[in-house]
Amino acid sequence: MSVVPTLTSATFTGTASARNSLRVAVIADSDTRWKWGALTARRIAEGCADAELTGFLLRGRATPTARQLSEVGADLADPREVTGAEFLASVERGPYDVVVLALVGGSVQALLHGMARLWPGPQHRPVLVTGYVGVVYEKLTDGLLLRHGADLVLANSPYDERRFTQVYEGVGADASAVTRAALPFLGGAPYAGVADAVVFAAQPSVPERRADRAYLLRRLVQHARLHPGREVVLKLRSKPGEHTTHIEELPYQRLVRDLAPPANFRLAYGHMGEILDRAGLLVTVSSTAALESLHRGIPTAILTDLGVREPLGNHYFLGSGCLTSWDALDAGHRPEASGEWLRDQGVVASGDSYDPYDAVRDRIADLLARPVLPSPSPYYSPATATGYLPGILARHRLDEAPRGEVSRARRLVREAARGAYRHGVQRVAPVIRRMGEL
Repeated sequence: MSVVPTLTSATFTGTASARNSLRVAVIADSDTRWKWGALTARRIAEGCADAELTGFLLRGRATPTARQLSEVGADLADPREVTGAEFLASVERGPYDVVVLALVGGSVQALLHGMARLWPGPQHRPVLVTGYVGVVYEKLTDGLLLRHGADLVLANSPYDERRFTQVYEGVGADASAVTRAALPFLGGAPYAGVADAVVFAAQPSVPERRADRAYLLRRLVQHARLHPGREVVLKLRSKPGEHTTHIEELPYQRLVRDLAPPANFRLAYGHMGEILDRAGLLVTVSSTAALESLHRGIPTAILTDLGVREPLGNHYFLGSGCLTSWDALDAGHRPEASGEWLRDQGVVASGDSYDPYDAVRDRIADLLARPVLPSPSPYYSPATATGYLPGILARHRLDEAPRGEVSRARRLVREAARGAYRHGVQRVAPVIRRMGEL
């Protein structure tokens, strides 16, 4: 299996190369989207002699902790926490050449409309980039239309490029922003067939039911008992009290306490790439970690024990050759992935010189070379989404312009209330839940 090479030599063409500098702002709203956004910004800036990357976190429920940020490996200065309005003010002051919107769809839409107010007509403005952090197995149409209006909507594979284009063309929207790239965190040494650890990549909300999560954990512990000479690792996304893209109501840390796992079983946090360095098998339900594992040629198992169902996301892997069960894995089965499926998913490439971000950098360079860019023009507008768009803008408090000190006072009160709510959700609630278990 060929592996996508590490990207080190790509350069901007034309005007962007002549500038020898690039100022990129990244805004994210969770740990996984920060990982995607920060690493995407780094890929965009490769080959630029003087690149300046600035990070922002959109204040909200899933704002990552310092520990979560440190695990990304993006080597980017600590981001500043802001509201949507504060971020727009920073972009207006700028100047930035590129803005990467690593956010949930509704937040992308709100900020695109906010930027349309900053630049209501053709003007010099930043190039706006957005996309998805991993496997897109749900809310495809809704998520894409909420991202429409950016200059580049990155597709992580040929498969995604086709789907994204079909959605936009299907509603009569301009699909020219769809640009093929790849997940920016694919990398690491190819699997040499030596490492033997079994790594289970847990997901915060898949599956949701306690019984299903307990079943998966029980089978993982059973696998460790059946193979005492093999390290078995439960790779966790967050520690108790931390939040990620999805709320984890039933953390595995709590469920494992009653199982008395053997000595060769352990919990692990940290950078997924470092965990995969020791893996001989990656097991998951539908985590994007499967694509990281497949990229490196590590045997990868997508579990069918709970069914192959849309809510689980494992239906995305139909045709991959990776669908299997715990019974088969216990007996020694190691799935062999389909090369055709991997290429269509952008996981491997056929040529040694292939760089999935060449098209992205070329597109950005072309836009930067233009004296002015048109105002952002999302598909959703007061005319096309009269009953939908106002609610999105209101949730981000971008539905109307500030009005004097009254508006400023309201914003201060709202921010204080949001801060108190987040403290309650992230800090107080976990303590109360633990006390209730005593």
